[in-house]
Amino acid sequence: MRNLRPSDLAQEHGISTQAVRNYEQDGCLPPADRTPAGYRVYTELHAAALRTYLTLISAFGHATASRIMRALHDDRLDTALTEIDRAHARLLEDRETLASVRRAVDHLTSESSFSTVDSEAAYTIGELAGHLRLTPATLRAWEAAGILLPVRDSATGYRMYTSTDRRDAHLAAILRRGFYRLEHIAVVIAQIRGAGSTEGLIAALSGWEGKLTEQGLAMLDAGAVFHGYVGELGV
Repeated sequence: MRNLRPSDLAQEHGISTQAVRNYEQDGCLPPADRTPAGYRVYTELHAAALRTYLTLISAFGHATASRIMRALHDDRLDTALTEIDRAHARLLEDRETLASVRRAVDHLTSESSFSTVDSEAAYTIGELAGHLRLTPATLRAWEAAGILLPVRDSATGYRMYTSTDRRDAHLAAILRRGFYRLEHIAVVIAQIRGAGSTEGLIAALSGWEGKLTEQGLAMLDAGAVFHGYVGELGV
């Protein structure tokens, strides 16, 4: 197995040699041997690891890709596969929720009403955050951006969210996973609240659907590369 320098790995992907060293330090590449002078010596296995890691990033993002690679290098294949399963489950959940939102938009277009909500329902910030698997800090940030408009309880001063807020927060969570800016989401939510034009919402959902398709294809590509690297590792 031929030896490679950090610059050899870096040049293949147009990244810096420091990035290669950082990936190794973070456990995303296997540990490299050292020369007597202390220089790193990489091999074709390291090159395969780097290709795998960068492919995983495009499909799953930096955080998940890093967890997958570290698990592999710790000989924890099932943990790595669980990370991949979770990502596929999130993708499926997004697809199903988008389908539900599209049906709601069709209702809005035909009936001038997004959906029937329970005007009597009220949720605390903790309850709403728990339902959506978000943090209260995220909901406060969305309030500051104009996405959510909670009222304050007259007795306690605590934020209280209605079913309409819950609907808007659910849609905001979908769009955030599509990397839309808060300002853009606020415009979409405002359109829904006003039961006016839905063009912005339809365009946003179509764009996110396209991104889901791209992500799904990237996951398929990443799965093939991942499987090849697992074979090279002999995990």
